Amino acid sequence: MKQVSSESTFDAAHNLNGNIFVTRPDLPPLEDFIPYLEQIWDRKWLTNNGLFHQELEEKLAQFLGVKYVSLFSNGTLALVTALQVLRITGEVITTPYSFVATTHALNWNDITPVFCDIEPETMNLDPKKLEMLITPKTSAILPVHIYGNPCAVEEIQKIADIYGLHIIYDACHAFGVNIDGQSVLNFGDLSVLSFHATKIFTTMEGGAIVTDNKKLKDRIDYLKNFGFADETTVMAPGINGKMNEMQAALGLLQLESVKENIKRRQEISVNYREKFKDIPGIGFLTDAENVQHNYAYFPIFVDDQKYGMQRDQLYEAFKQEHIYSRRYFYPLISEFPMYRGLASAGQENLPVASRISRQVITLPLYPTLTEEQQDKVIAVVKNNCGAGK
Repeated sequence: MKQVSSESTFDAAHNLNGNIFVTRPDLPPLEDFIPYLEQIWDRKWLTNNGLFHQELEEKLAQFLGVKYVSLFSNGTLALVTALQVLRITGEVITTPYSFVATTHALNWNDITPVFCDIEPETMNLDPKKLEMLITPKTSAILPVHIYGNPCAVEEIQKIADIYGLHIIYDACHAFGVNIDGQSVLNFGDLSVLSFHATKIFTTMEGGAIVTDNKKLKDRIDYLKNFGFADETTVMAPGINGKMNEMQAALGLLQLESVKENIKRRQEISVNYREKFKDIPGIGFLTDAENVQHNYAYFPIFVDDQKYGMQRDQLYEAFKQEHIYSRRYFYPLISEFPMYRGLASAGQENLPVASRISRQVITLPLYPTLTEEQQDKVIAVVKNNCGAGK
């Protein structure tokens, strides 16, 4: 039997124990996962709507305060399928300030993305700039709840209602977020979640579509299973987007600790804010009074004129201390080769998004981040203030 070293090649090459990464998954004790694996081995039911899959859909709907959850093997396939299930065509207005999968999902559906600038306070799609982008070809709006901060859902809905447009929310950052006691996932026609390893709730890979419409839920489930409605009936050209039983089992375990996970993230976020509040040129997001946040990310925004150092210089200073932050989101999606030729992609059309993307650094944030590690992150920001002058 082949022996596997307890220290992986990746660990050896990157010296994980000495580094601080932007995120690390919060996994349950391995011994808690083994009984789930034993049940999977006993049943021999690995995929195709297994018992853990069914249980996770039900428990997620209860936890999130939504009607229906349809699980997927990843968030990108969920987003691609959401566009299919609503038969979206033509043009869709979206944000350039997101992970590239948001716009790639449009591309895979042969839909033209139209980029709308963002609000400087929330980094979400700016509804004040939305209406001017609507044309006869526009069929939907695809906003993103960036960093888990809710979009201006009521304003966006009013515009969509006037023009008869669908709304699909990319809610991949917004697991567990509520507005005035209601899940942010209940707004729009559909909301899409990601359960990737970097998310606060993870199934290693994974995702979901949330809806309040049973007929839509049924159609989603057909489409993610090749279009099969029953053993012999294929009702649409579907895809294979099903979540397997091992992913679902991990999700059930994750649900047991996700509230504590969020609480710990909040504590770290509060500490960061307290330590950064008096540093010139360092901006950060604050909590809205009517929102229950999930503290999925902690971005800071570097004003080089006030801070005395450019964002990329600070980014490199972190790396010198073996701290691996990320520039979420830089470059803008609109700056990638496959999209920069679009009429809406020019920086002159996206001044706020262009500025924010050159200022942002997302700092390490995960439940096992120690006080010592937090202090190290904070020290880099403090010690480099004015260092670039």
